[in-house]
Amino acid sequence: MLSFYSGVIIFILFMIFKTIIIVSERENVIIERLGKYLRTLTPGIYFLIPYFDSVAYKQEMREQVIDIPSQGVITKDNIQVEVDGLLYLKVMDPKKASYGIGNYLAATNNLAQTTMRSEVGKITLGAIFSEREEVNAKIISEIDKASDPWGVKVLRYEIKDISPSKHVVDTLEKQMEAEREKRAEITRATAEKEKLINVSEGQRQQAINISEGEKQKRINEAKGKAEGIKLIAESTAKSLTLVGESINLDGGNEALKMRLVDQYIDQIDEVLGGGDVSLFPANLASLKGIVDELKNNNPILKGSNHVDR
Repeated sequence: MLSFYSGVIIFILFMIFKTIIIVSERENVIIERLGKYLRTLTPGIYFLIPYFDSVAYKQEMREQVIDIPSQGVITKDNIQVEVDGLLYLKVMDPKKASYGIGNYLAATNNLAQTTMRSEVGKITLGAIFSEREEVNAKIISEIDKASDPWGVKVLRYEIKDISPSKHVVDTLEKQMEAEREKRAEITRATAEKEKLINVSEGQRQQAINISEGEKQKRINEAKGKAEGIKLIAESTAKSLTLVGESINLDGGNEALKMRLVDQYIDQIDEVLGGGDVSLFPANLASLKGIVDELKNNNPILKGSNHVDR
């Protein structure tokens, strides 16, 4: 009798277990009735009909990450590299993810590998590093188109590591070293060119400054000479004016003649005393007569011994 009740209790518990289902927050459950899709259960508690209803699939509704394994890829410039990545996706439609494909994780992984190989083969090795964001966007677009019938949304794709072979690394290092040396040579040549230009400009400016200085010097000398000539002319004019006024005075004419004779005699003395050869003017004989005539006509000169030296 006891065993009978125990069996009844076990049967009831089994029926409750088959009847009640609790769906957690992180997943959705696909229910089939007699092998046919019935409905999708969201988080909560539900009652099923034993032996008629059954749980067919449980789909993870959180974002999932797939580690894409490393694979060899030939770039557009025929360089072999090892590339791996990370794929982030999320189930958007549990029914499609259950019935649209057998294993969407494996299918997405394989699709990511083939798409990555195809996209990387279209660009050069340098472009992989400089245009990584564009490559990621293209891979996401291609995978997302193919995975839409599966009810899966590809959120992100990131190229994790790019590893060229050792030979390629050595070649790239030599190439970068040559490029750096080239840039250094260009920089040095540019600096030398700038130096020569600056020196030339300095010499040109120096020549201009010297020329301007010489020009200004000549202008100043010319102005000085002009001022001197002007002053001499003004002084000569004033002197002549004074001489003319003196001549008009009483005895002025005689005084002028006396001064002219005196200067003439002084000039003769300088000529005769400064040379080794004695020279006598042709009109020296008449010189005494001129002086005597001046004395006779000029009362001032009478009795003067100035010209008797």
